[in-house]
Amino acid sequence: MGIKSALIRPLAWMIHKRIKRDGLKAIKDQEKIREKLIEQAKHTAFGKDHGFVEIKSAEDFRKHIPVKDYEQLRPYFDRVAKGERDILWPGIPKYLAKTSGTTSGVKYIPITKESVGNHFNTARDASFNHAFLSKNLQIFDGKLIFLSGSPTLQETGGIKTGRLSGIVNHEIPSWVKGNQLPSYQTNCIEDWEDKLDKIVEETHDQDLRMISGIPPWVQMYYEKLLQKTGAENIREVFPNFSTFTYGGVNFEPYRSSLEKLTGAKILSLETYPASEGFIAYQDQVSNEGLLLNTNSGIYFEFVPVAEIQSEKPIRLGLDEIELNKDYALIMNSNAGLWGYSIGDTVQFVSKDPYRIIVSGRIKHFISAFGEHVIGKEVDQAILELSQRFRIPISEFTVAPQVKPLEGESPHHEWFIEFAERPKDLKELELYLDTSLQRQNIYYRDLRNGNVLDCARIKVLSAGSFRRYMESKGKLGGQNKVPRLSNGRELVSELMSLNS
Repeated sequence: MGIKSALIRPLAWMIHKRIKRDGLKAIKDQEKIREKLIEQAKHTAFGKDHGFVEIKSAEDFRKHIPVKDYEQLRPYFDRVAKGERDILWPGIPKYLAKTSGTTSGVKYIPITKESVGNHFNTARDASFNHAFLSKNLQIFDGKLIFLSGSPTLQETGGIKTGRLSGIVNHEIPSWVKGNQLPSYQTNCIEDWEDKLDKIVEETHDQDLRMISGIPPWVQMYYEKLLQKTGAENIREVFPNFSTFTYGGVNFEPYRSSLEKLTGAKILSLETYPASEGFIAYQDQVSNEGLLLNTNSGIYFEFVPVAEIQSEKPIRLGLDEIELNKDYALIMNSNAGLWGYSIGDTVQFVSKDPYRIIVSGRIKHFISAFGEHVIGKEVDQAILELSQRFRIPISEFTVAPQVKPLEGESPHHEWFIEFAERPKDLKELELYLDTSLQRQNIYYRDLRNGNVLDCARIKVLSAGSFRRYMESKGKLGGQNKVPRLSNGRELVSELMSLNS
């Protein structure tokens, strides 16, 4: 064990113990956070507009603070971005996290001096806890890499503004920066292809022990590393590489491809960060579910998915949720978010402690025929297919075909980029279709009623999804390909780039 890992060990042990304690008192912590948030923000513009001084209970909270998405709260966010003070939270934010929404265009999410700790401290706690439990603290004795967006910041209304992953780079303590790769100069390169080439140059001969990033972009990094070094797998390049940290997408569809490139199974740490806050993280070495971050400045509420479009949707606290049901995630936080619908849906897989899985996006689903297929279901189907037939999947998305060829019935189309083209597509189509029927009763009923035909697969050429993301200016960083959509715009553009 090296000097850093020896020094970190007692802190990691204390963090592990605190995480376990917080898991046992989640409901009490949530109540305290709700009360504290109201007290701190009662003199803001939003607090005055919504009668915060009258809020004394969870019921009052729901009466006074409506559920809204970014677009509905835009008047307040726009005032914050102009540099006005005391709008959603006292003072002005320390940063604005710039992100692109599917319907709202560019979004500016405030990060206050009170909420900065939610982002960085949670990342630290998740890493230390995982290393402690897996007896893998030696990762901190070597180099760490985070494939992120540029840390270059601009100013909006006098507030430093950039991508969340770039902002986090400015909050990393000096002892971590000494281990961090790539260099700041390389991280500032905007073009993803050029940046990746430079990262490979800087890292191929280093003692990398932990790699963090979005799976498809990490795969690009691996491929370029192997091309550069001539090695057969990543473990030949980095013999001490032992932990892969990721978030934002389901890792399982990529696991077989990445493990093949790595040359071995390695430990993985899943996190659930967002510009709006660090929501949950893996608190066990294995087993399903991410621990909800219930003691870090965020008060969570949960709306049953069927209610989310209602004018006054049912809102549940942590003590009211049920297991294995889809809920829209609502956030209230010391970043100045109030009744904020982040757009994700989650399911609870445990109440002791409260652990969740991300089941999809409110706006990313297929229900062209009333089937309401969600991201979790297509992820599970593609994972089962990959494991059953031992076929690595590079990337995929699903869309409805409402105007099929003459003589065909409507169906779902799976646009898949395979690492190796399979011989029998019909067998794979039937397998995907059967998996979806098993998971989704509405889809099964439509298939049994002959409203929908069996799923179809469109095989895309290597690099199609990368070309699509590049055409959208979303290549690399924390950008993700939508898993499914209710229309054909995405797949039409994707097919036009297929060659």
